[in-house]
Amino acid sequence: MSIKKWIEKNCNDLTGKRVVIAGVTGGIGIQIATILSDLNANLVFLGRNKTKLENLKNKLLLLHSNIQIDIIDIDLSDFESVNMCITELNKYDKIDVLIHNAGIYNVPITQTNFGYNNVFSVNFLAPYYLTKQLLPILEKSSDPKVVVVGSIAHNYSHIDNNDIDFSTYKKASKIYGNSKRHLMFSMYELFKEEKRIKLSIVHPGITSTNMTNHYPKLIYAIIKYPMKVLFMKPKKASLSIVKGVFDSTNYHYWIGPKLSNIWGYPKKRRLRTCSEDESRKIFITAEKIYLSLLGRQN
Repeated sequence: MSIKKWIEKNCNDLTGKRVVIAGVTGGIGIQIATILSDLNANLVFLGRNKTKLENLKNKLLLLHSNIQIDIIDIDLSDFESVNMCITELNKYDKIDVLIHNAGIYNVPITQTNFGYNNVFSVNFLAPYYLTKQLLPILEKSSDPKVVVVGSIAHNYSHIDNNDIDFSTYKKASKIYGNSKRHLMFSMYELFKEEKRIKLSIVHPGITSTNMTNHYPKLIYAIIKYPMKVLFMKPKKASLSIVKGVFDSTNYHYWIGPKLSNIWGYPKKRRLRTCSEDESRKIFITAEKIYLSLLGRQN
């Protein structure tokens, strides 16, 4: 099946729908925005690289003059910036879909004004806080959806109550995996009893994007071409996220490539990588941090 045929079979027209996307300037993000614009969605890009965002906006509007595309500045590692973005988003009459696609991986670890390291803040705390704050405006939609991009890396780690954000850990894969584990399973618990707003936990598998450009230059020069051959291109990898816009996932299910979570078109499957007990503990941590952040606003 071609990608075009898959989209025709699995997607609907989104005329009149407002889709907010965090993380739109990378390879997968660009593909998500392109597909959703082809489906006539009105888009809101959240990001901090205004030049890249404007370029993408202009490119898509040349193809689709009938849609609306807005840009809102946000630095997901900055608590104040996140709050300013929330203020702007609350000016809309409704939000139909909120997509959390932003993320950072192998970067220098720094402390943020969330009170935790930058990987934990960007990949987990900011999306969780944004979601909680935007629930009222999402409820104004007739069919609201939150799409959360997880990762197979979530299985590289388990919670450590002595080091919640893994700041003392050295391996980037564990630090990143811990942040995605917190994001995914806190969201499962948050939406467990939610009736109106649907949740989709999705993942793209493995593809060659800016997220995989973290290897030493010599190693990356050797592996980048095999990666492009062995793993899916960003356009096909993005289909799992697009599928999440039109489908939802039950507790501890997710949508990703059907073959070994790496290749193929999206398939929904059961996750057995986190116990319900650990999932609840992650949620308790998320809520404690959220309440502490709210306290700073009062």
